[in-house]
Amino acid sequence: MSNLLLHLKDASIFQESNLILSDINLEIYEGDFMYLIGKTGSGKSSLMKTLYGDLPLVKGEGNVVGFDLQKLKEKDIPYLRRKLGIVFQDFKLLNDRNIHDNLLFVLKATGWKDSNKIATKITDVLEKVGMKTKGFKMPFQLSGGEQQRVAIARALLNDPELILADEPTGNLDPKTSLEVMSVLEEINKSGKTILMATHDYALILKYPHKTIKCDGEKIFEVV
Repeated sequence: MSNLLLHLKDASIFQESNLILSDINLEIYEGDFMYLIGKTGSGKSSLMKTLYGDLPLVKGEGNVVGFDLQKLKEKDIPYLRRKLGIVFQDFKLLNDRNIHDNLLFVLKATGWKDSNKIATKITDVLEKVGMKTKGFKMPFQLSGGEQQRVAIARALLNDPELILADEPTGNLDPKTSLEVMSVLEEINKSGKTILMATHDYALILKYPHKTIKCDGEKIFEVV
């Protein structure tokens, strides 16, 4: 049996006192690729934020990569995020430094010290996303698709157990979206587990995977 990486039972998600989603029951196992769909405002991002510790889980059970979300303390959040790879819609690259130094910043911030291992790791993740020759470029010199590839490379730096991709193709045109999606597919085939929020149904048709939907404060599987 594969490892259970994400487990939510009878969980409810709030933003301050507003109920966003209730009675969530969800399991994701190692090697899964799962889509999270739903209209804007249906709770996809709130669910993602709860999983990476940005919103507290105040009701129900929740466990992500070995962390109990009910008992999660402020000091635990950086350690949780080291076991997650998070990819955002708007890339969140640092525009004052080149691609190599964007990745270097993350590794140093998460405790890497050996310069040889750092260099090898940066080369390795850029190669995985087809950006090995672009490390010297600044983010603004890259296309949107290239920036998102770098953002995926950044998410891979600490060998995450689970990748949370929140609308990773939301700012990209259809052709570029397919290119980025094929990168995520390859990463999944190599054994990584991915939960991807999206409203791009063309991608879901082309790359079918288990799909769950947020609607009416609930989550359910789309069959």
